[in-house]
Amino acid sequence: LFLFNLLQVQNAAWREYLRVVLGFTSQQLNYLLVASYIFLFLGTISYKYYFLHTSWRRVYQFCILLNGILTATQLLLIKQKTFGLSNYLFALGDDAIAEFVSGIQFMPGSIMMVNLCPPGSEGASYALFTTAWNLAYLLAPSLSSMLLPIWDVSAEALQAGDLKGLFNLSLLTVAIKISPIFCLWMLPQTRDQLLELSSKPMGHSVLGGAIFLLVLILSMAISVTIGILDIVKPGWAGES
Repeated sequence: LFLFNLLQVQNAAWREYLRVVLGFTSQQLNYLLVASYIFLFLGTISYKYYFLHTSWRRVYQFCILLNGILTATQLLLIKQKTFGLSNYLFALGDDAIAEFVSGIQFMPGSIMMVNLCPPGSEGASYALFTTAWNLAYLLAPSLSSMLLPIWDVSAEALQAGDLKGLFNLSLLTVAIKISPIFCLWMLPQTRDQLLELSSKPMGHSVLGGAIFLLVLILSMAISVTIGILDIVKPGWAGES
């Protein structure tokens, strides 16, 4: 789950493209954000009614593939192949449906974390798991920003009509987003399988716990470092 969240990188130049090249106003961009949050909620509700008894691996396979396909629609918008739809409606569908998929995959992760909590220390354990979950989400945007210097996706290049770098960056982010599908073999199929694994002797590993804490501490240190750099040296990662 940590790897999945960490690799959900976005095209960090995408909003700049919508604003500079397609001429979206701040109000239109805010509408996109509001619609995304609404679809995030609808995705969470959809899991309860349509995916609750589906294998967790199947749910994540569906989410990864659909999210990859939807992210790839950015390539169509860059090439202006919108099938007769306006640029705004096409971008709205891309953002909103992507958040809908995120809402679906959020629930299995939460269920897994709840069932991993040992009796007597539920609060502390759940807080620890959700901290790791949220740290991965915090690090993903930083990884997105670090990809910006690979190609020229500056506002000047976009204004000049040079969209090759933006296209290549979108291709790269699609590949990174779907890469967690190769790690799904580590994910339990169902709640019963999760409980069965945790009851085995190897289900309580000192080494595994040490690795988890090391990843947690390193992630927290990196997150704090990035936050400080963003304050004292804006644009250090190549973002404009």
